[in-house]
Amino acid sequence: MISHRDPNATATPDSSASDEARYDAQVLRDLPRNFAANLAHGMLGMTGFRLMSAPTFVPAYIYMLSGSKLAVGLALGAQFLGMTLSSIWGATLIEHRNQVMRVVYAVGWLMRLQILGLALSAFVLSGSWALGAACVFLALFGFFGGVQGVTFNVLMSKVIPVTQRGRLTGMRNFLGGLTASGVAYLGGEYLVGSNAFGNGYASTFMLAFILTSIGISALAFVREPKSLTVRASPSRFMQRLADVPGLLRADPHYRRFFFARALAALGTSAVPFYILHAGQFVRLSGATLGYFSLAFLLSQMISNLAWGRIADRHGYRLVFILGVCMWCGATLLLVLGGSLPLFLLAFCGLGAGFGGYQVAAQNFVLEFGKAHELPMLIAISDTASHLMMAIGPLVGGIIATQLGYAPIFWMALAFKTLALAMVLRIEEPRHRQRAGMRAC
Repeated sequence: MISHRDPNATATPDSSASDEARYDAQVLRDLPRNFAANLAHGMLGMTGFRLMSAPTFVPAYIYMLSGSKLAVGLALGAQFLGMTLSSIWGATLIEHRNQVMRVVYAVGWLMRLQILGLALSAFVLSGSWALGAACVFLALFGFFGGVQGVTFNVLMSKVIPVTQRGRLTGMRNFLGGLTASGVAYLGGEYLVGSNAFGNGYASTFMLAFILTSIGISALAFVREPKSLTVRASPSRFMQRLADVPGLLRADPHYRRFFFARALAALGTSAVPFYILHAGQFVRLSGATLGYFSLAFLLSQMISNLAWGRIADRHGYRLVFILGVCMWCGATLLLVLGGSLPLFLLAFCGLGAGFGGYQVAAQNFVLEFGKAHELPMLIAISDTASHLMMAIGPLVGGIIATQLGYAPIFWMALAFKTLALAMVLRIEEPRHRQRAGMRAC
């Protein structure tokens, strides 16, 4: 575990061995309720987020508005730039709090309002106004998503034991993916295909907002224990930025994870262009968009059950390695393919591989560091990842405009290969924990 000690960390009153025993007992007692609440949230609450991140509807909508590959990169880059700017700020919001549920709930609603804004702007605006509004709402969606990424993961680390997180993540993503796949198919086949209510994309985004708004209510049933250790007082943003180098120096394994996740995130530079590349060979009708979205989301959904099982048995390191390998193989198939069946198979592999990477990236970090360090450790790795995901689509858009899509895919493959090499040098944290316990 990380040896870095934060002089501003303090124990909450009466934090002793008996408090730890009561904390663990509460976690186990409330586990069925918290597990069920997270599942319900995953089934509906995250539907909109999956549709926003799927490499189909949003890139196709932006391209329809602009006709520009660079604009697609700019719009998607704006979303991840928002996430970059807010992750560390999100950590400062909760480091001193015994409970984080209120922040999670508030930020969750702010994210959903951006999906609503995107839908309404698509209904009432057109041309450059619609494009500008989409960029603003995607940037704000990313900004609040950066805060949510930190706060939600901290909540997860408190209410779900490490040996249960893989199963929960797999089942939650399975149910959420099932809902998102259905919405994606219906959105492509019936909403976009028939231009429902005058704008099929707007109708799809509105349906996503409705479902995800229903789902967030499930989080109200979560029972969160009070943290045993927190920082003594709220942190200043610049102060915490100054602490980043020390946290990275403290543990070489966390540092390798930090760089591996950032490199893999650069590999996402190709994601917005998957659907546009396929569009060079097959007609992107509403039905075709539905098929590709279904292939991506359905494979992501089904594979999450396997990723969760592997994670609980062998750890998230192995999930990261296998997921990125599958992601690389599917990218190769996309580059070499030229027909609808091959592209659908490639999108299945992209969904499964990218899903494995996401599961590992979000959960692997929870096994480093001490409890009071966790918000910043999550925020640091999130910030680097989101910065790369902001830069990547912009660079990808420039390359696509000048050289076409294939060079973007080869560049993404190179970054993902480097990420794999870095992860192979990380020792499985659970082995380190067990070794430390034996040494004690």
